[in-house]
Amino acid sequence: MSQIEGVLICRLEKAGEKFEILIDPKKGYDYKVGKRSDFSNVLMIDEVFKDANKGERHTSSSLKKAFQTEDMIEIAKIIMKDGDLQITTDQKRKLLEEKKAKIIELIAKNAIDPRNKAPHPPIRIQNALEQVRFHFDAFKTPEEQMELAIDAIRELIPISLEKMKIAVKIPAEFASRSYGALKEYGIKKEEYGNDGSLIAMIEIPAGIQGEFYDRLNKLTSGRVQTKVL
Repeated sequence: MSQIEGVLICRLEKAGEKFEILIDPKKGYDYKVGKRSDFSNVLMIDEVFKDANKGERHTSSSLKKAFQTEDMIEIAKIIMKDGDLQITTDQKRKLLEEKKAKIIELIAKNAIDPRNKAPHPPIRIQNALEQVRFHFDAFKTPEEQMELAIDAIRELIPISLEKMKIAVKIPAEFASRSYGALKEYGIKKEEYGNDGSLIAMIEIPAGIQGEFYDRLNKLTSGRVQTKVL
């Protein structure tokens, strides 16, 4: 936490200099971790500092040299995106735990064992990440870190990112109730048969195929027809 009461400092080192901004603790934290997209009222003071605690400000010329603009909001957004937010130890620990859980979930949904085309259980992914001591970044999105995590554990477990194309045929009486679910997964092609049945082609991450089949079976009382293409 910064030494200035009631604010957080976000710091970026660029071209051999430090650039610091003062931000609202709640709005700034939420913006940095992706819970907020609106930048309004994130910046507490429209200034960029060399040292915020000492009140040393950057000149317009130094900002223009480093950021190719003097627009304070644009500069602040760059510092927020690429800089280091001075948060508490507890905030960072909680954020890292959330990112770790989300990355494991994403890998389990999107990756499979290429030998048998089956998804890896989350506990296996977690153990592999711990074994290779993968570095989780508190401020990068889970999506940005997923492929890095997969590359890191590939030496321990066979794993690959794959998508599956599945042809689906749903009887007419279940077509309307099933359409919304199919749309959620991503319909690539669709048409209706002469008997009113819904015929579609879906592309999904290979890791969620079990979830996909279970959902369709429940919606159609087990009368769905599927074929991997």
